[in-house]
Amino acid sequence: MSISENIQTGKNLSIDTDVIIGYLSPRSGVSDRLLIGKGARIRSGSVIYAGSTIGDGLETGHNIVLREQNVIGDDFSIWNNSVVDYGCRIGNGVKIHCNIYIAQFTVIEDEVFMAPGVTISNDIHPGCPDSNECMRGPVLKKGCRIGVNVTIVPYVTIGENTLIGAGSVVTKDIPAGVLAYGNPARVHAKLSDLVCKTGRREAPYR
Repeated sequence: MSISENIQTGKNLSIDTDVIIGYLSPRSGVSDRLLIGKGARIRSGSVIYAGSTIGDGLETGHNIVLREQNVIGDDFSIWNNSVVDYGCRIGNGVKIHCNIYIAQFTVIEDEVFMAPGVTISNDIHPGCPDSNECMRGPVLKKGCRIGVNVTIVPYVTIGENTLIGAGSVVTKDIPAGVLAYGNPARVHAKLSDLVCKTGRREAPYR
């Protein structure tokens, strides 16, 4: 376990061996300070860069990377082999599953859930000389749910409480409170119209 002297953490921090906290970014002008709130649980293989602020209740799986200049709220969980690149804004109660990539400058609001294999991009003109100036990730509004192996392109917004079906490619804004899927993803129903297929309850999202 390696922890930089420029780290400030809250109480009840639990860290496995083979963890690096406060890894210094190679980018110029990035702070060497890192703030992690109380009650964090950080598992082996995790690397958390300096230059970010993370709230209470952080929980990681194994082999995750949290880059610099991120602002992350309380009760954030991120599972095995997932990456949050730099410059993101993440709210409270966000759950990121395994094998997920969150590109720079993505905004994720409170209570968003991502299933395994989600990929988020941020570059509308890869390889362009000005691409660094144009990078911007998508905006995932409060409570939306992203299914397995979904790809989300730059600049789009996914509305509050919306559900994106597995394998979809989101290329345009999706409104709030709907089910959308496909390549490209299109709206197919309102969430309020869905029926629980297991029969355990009348509707899955009411």
